[in-house]
Amino acid sequence: METKEKTKSANGFQLSAALVIVICFVIAYLNFEFVLGSASNFMNNDPNNHSVNIMGTIYKGGIIVPVIQSLLLTVIVLSVERFIAIRKANGNGNLTKFVQNIKAALQSGDVEKAEQLCAKQKGSVGNVVNSALIKYREMENTPALNKDQKLITIQKEIEEATALELPTLEQNLGVIATMTTLGTLLGLLGTVIGMIGAFAALANAGSPDSVKLSEGISEALINTAFGIATAAAAVISYNYFTSKIDTITYCIDEVGFTIVQSYSATHE
Repeated sequence: METKEKTKSANGFQLSAALVIVICFVIAYLNFEFVLGSASNFMNNDPNNHSVNIMGTIYKGGIIVPVIQSLLLTVIVLSVERFIAIRKANGNGNLTKFVQNIKAALQSGDVEKAEQLCAKQKGSVGNVVNSALIKYREMENTPALNKDQKLITIQKEIEEATALELPTLEQNLGVIATMTTLGTLLGLLGTVIGMIGAFAALANAGSPDSVKLSEGISEALINTAFGIATAAAAVISYNYFTSKIDTITYCIDEVGFTIVQSYSATHE
């Protein structure tokens, strides 16, 4: 119970991905209609005419634009949310130094100092280590179990505490990973729709409709650009936060191994 409460406090900043997606879509659509689609962005204040700036050009990308923009905004918002959550999970100090200090304290047999370091550090690693140290002390006062059983109990406590921490760190990363594929596919869909319009303009009897042709090509390229930008942002974000979580996991494993080894070396 204590571990669960600490987990919530360490990773309390979490957003619902579904809510973020809905809000981002509303923002993207309003931006598309009232900012990008403003009459001042087009010749003679008519959205049916050529655009006079980049905002009008983006508006010509069609209805796929706000959909892709909502995905891009979602990636940005969830990335900020994960950055804050994982930063809190790292704790108050340098994680590598914390691990080194814990190992030094355990090697010298100073469990109390290790507990003080956990209270100061906090975060996911601090929570797991503190939970293991509580079980460490408990095993010292449990003569009914033999040494091997005590080591297994401590190891199990570390695994359970880790299992409570890691899911909160990985929250919303699956959504960010999904945006990689969705951004690419929607960008491709917008490209195909734009090229259909361009070829339709070329198929007119007599001279091609140059306005429709340029709008079709513009729509294709704009959607391609936004799709690539969304996919690239999602890939970078996902890989970055995955590497951060891997670092935290490695630190937990390293300290957990040290705790088990310390108990094994100092107890009969």
